Amino acid sequence: MKIEQFEDKELSHYSYAILSECEQEIVLIDPSRDVASYLDYAEKNEAKIIGVIETHPHADFISGHLELHENQGASIYCSKLVAANYPHLPFDDGDFLVFGKIKLKAINTPGHSPDSISIVLEHNGVDKAVFTGDTLFIGDCGRPDLRESAGNITMKRVELARLMYHSLREKLMVLADDVLIYPAHGAGSLCGKALSEANHSTIGVEKISNWSLQLMSEDQFSHLLMEDQPFVPKYFPYDVELNRNGAPSFALSIKEVNIIYEKVDPLILDSEIVVIDTRPADQFKKGHLPMSINLMANGKFETWLGSLVSPEEYFYLVADSQVSLNKLIERTAKIGYESFIKGAFLIENGSIRMEEIDLALFNNRRNAYSIVDVRSRTEAQEQPVFDHAINIPLPELRERLIEIPTGKPIVVHCAGGYRSAAASSIIAERASDKVFDLGDQIKNFIEEKQSQL
Repeated sequence: MKIEQFEDKELSHYSYAILSECEQEIVLIDPSRDVASYLDYAEKNEAKIIGVIETHPHADFISGHLELHENQGASIYCSKLVAANYPHLPFDDGDFLVFGKIKLKAINTPGHSPDSISIVLEHNGVDKAVFTGDTLFIGDCGRPDLRESAGNITMKRVELARLMYHSLREKLMVLADDVLIYPAHGAGSLCGKALSEANHSTIGVEKISNWSLQLMSEDQFSHLLMEDQPFVPKYFPYDVELNRNGAPSFALSIKEVNIIYEKVDPLILDSEIVVIDTRPADQFKKGHLPMSINLMANGKFETWLGSLVSPEEYFYLVADSQVSLNKLIERTAKIGYESFIKGAFLIENGSIRMEEIDLALFNNRRNAYSIVDVRSRTEAQEQPVFDHAINIPLPELRERLIEIPTGKPIVVHCAGGYRSAAASSIIAERASDKVFDLGDQIKNFIEEKQSQL
């Protein structure tokens, strides 16, 4: 028996292949949309993928379960509560799947969602591991606020928080201390707020170190779980529904994207459609197209694309090389947004430029500028940088531009430069005043502020 963990670093997502060596059969858990790595693994081990288990309809990525069923003949297992619109077998408390010496046992663990399950792996009659989906993470547990307006079952976050309390204590903590924990996400995921960098743990270790498994009342737990959760990206409810229905083939969907290979005349572009410009910030500032958002490829591109662009909103996707453009189309498809690409093409320059800020002038006359802090509310409250800065978190910026004062140059900052590059490009498109991006220079101001404390 082998357990292979697959990691998608951009989405902080873990998926798993469980291999029965004696039967040469594989069951996958929470697969990514691009199924190529699983097919390669099966071929390498001369094994057949016989099953796919979905721990719940995921909000942050699109799963390849339907493609694996249609092209590989794999059976799909999920909770009956999902009310899935694809061929599936129910997998709830008391249900199990046996292949070789492996027995996979379903346990309902609602909390992150009403239809969440975890899967206990029993080998030779002994519980060896549990695949916890978005219920139990390393150092944290799943957030309870993603199913208030998505899926076939909607439920208030307070109800889900209370269900999570009982799922953790009555379903997972009762497992033996040496049972390995394999979650669906790690640090960087928005499905929790304090995920560890570790990619696995044990029940015993988490009982000691994980805040959510400590002794406390249901009310205390619910309060702690619900406070300070990160923002909910616009694409999350869309992905829940797409996963519940089953997504079309990854490769075929990418082939349908309109890639424009000839040089594009900006005048032929639809002036009402936003341009997602993925080049580095310094290139973007030297020249870009109208209606452009500088969403750099070297960060959490998928998450921010789905946070700034709403489902069903069309956009142009541009990059500085064909290799980069092809990769970004694939990354866009990982959240199910490939069908919203109006056109994808290469860009070297553009007619619109952004000036670099005169740091000496800004330092001497900070009151002469409107300063916009696009970090989260928690970041802005816990580590203020500038007095009188206006805090508008980046995910809310396109809807709150009217709140930025006029009549002064505007300076935009975040914590490192990625978010401020996107934010300054959004503001500059609408503002009549000059807009400056502090970029990574903000680190010097943060250090200066800390030295004053």
